[in-house]
Amino acid sequence: MAIKDTPEEWRITATATPFTGNKTSVRTDEVVMPDGSTVKRDYQVHPGSVAVLALDDEGKVLVLRQYRHPVRHKLWEIPAGLLDVPGENPLHAAQRELYEEAHVKAEDWRVLTDVFTTPGGCDEAVRIFLARGLSEAEGERFEVEEEEADMELARVPVADLARGVLAGELHNNCLVVGVLSLLAAQSGDGLDALRPAEAPWPARPFQA
Repeated sequence: MAIKDTPEEWRITATATPFTGNKTSVRTDEVVMPDGSTVKRDYQVHPGSVAVLALDDEGKVLVLRQYRHPVRHKLWEIPAGLLDVPGENPLHAAQRELYEEAHVKAEDWRVLTDVFTTPGGCDEAVRIFLARGLSEAEGERFEVEEEEADMELARVPVADLARGVLAGELHNNCLVVGVLSLLAAQSGDGLDALRPAEAPWPARPFQA
């Protein structure tokens, strides 16, 4: 049997949206189980996200430290952000986030991995890109606000990040998945064998 996730959708007999926020909402579906019974499933409806593992020529990863109120932590993360418009090209969104959060551009873009962050309670899908050939972006820096106004930036060797992940010192989902995926790619077929930046993404279809 091939170890591969497959799309499937069980029948929904009723649905409601008891909460709608600025970017996400909560939905309640009545879902028919294989034995014919019906159960309610509550989950967060999310527009989707992109993240960027930006790797410089010295083998260091661009990371930022930001306060995350739900978990009451300042977390080291890689640049990331929401898909602001339905059907938005995820590469364009990733390039925007790298510019806005780090004032950096990249020459070489690849898809590092695609993940569902919390599939038991949220439909968020994230595409994590690998960006190489880094340089400072032209023009004025993007004006940040709220939590981002307190953001710190650093460039950290991949090995140091991996040690932090395995030691339980780094917890951000995209950083953890991105760093470990990078190491897997480097020890496997190499970074140039990664999927192209415009590879299809069935979880969040887009126009090229």
